[in-house]
Amino acid sequence: MPTLAVYPGSFDPLTNGHVDIITRGARIFDRIVVAILINQEKAPLFSMAERLTIAQEVFKDFPNVEIDTFEGLLVDYVERRRAQVIVRGLRAVSDFEFEFQMALMNRRLNGKIETVFMMPAEQYSYISSRLIKEVFSLGGGVHGLVPDTVEDRLRQKVNAR
Repeated sequence: MPTLAVYPGSFDPLTNGHVDIITRGARIFDRIVVAILINQEKAPLFSMAERLTIAQEVFKDFPNVEIDTFEGLLVDYVERRRAQVIVRGLRAVSDFEFEFQMALMNRRLNGKIETVFMMPAEQYSYISSRLIKEVFSLGGGVHGLVPDTVEDRLRQKVNAR
């Protein structure tokens, strides 16, 4: 049976750290779903439609990468998709405690689903979506830290204000 993995996140915005994990995951698993979380409580910089479009543009040449959205419990979404694996990124030791707790809770909720942790390439190990938004909003450069389409869309957002 082919292995289907789900890589969940808000991806607001998609960073090169995310891209690194997704492309490497696409080599490890038969298929990987980039599952963008619909969270009504957050006020994202990019709308859901924009985040979907960005991810679809970035991964258009990857036939085994699918872009989707979900809300609710991740394990429920993973089960509906008949996936076997949740992929999570670990940038630093500070990520580990939270991710470890989530993985254990997910295992308790559904013991058939495994969580696989992946570290991004070293040059992306400090990047977070929050940091990208903050640096860009303060006039800093993010070239090489996000896909070109994200950088272009960030500029458009700033120019529209």
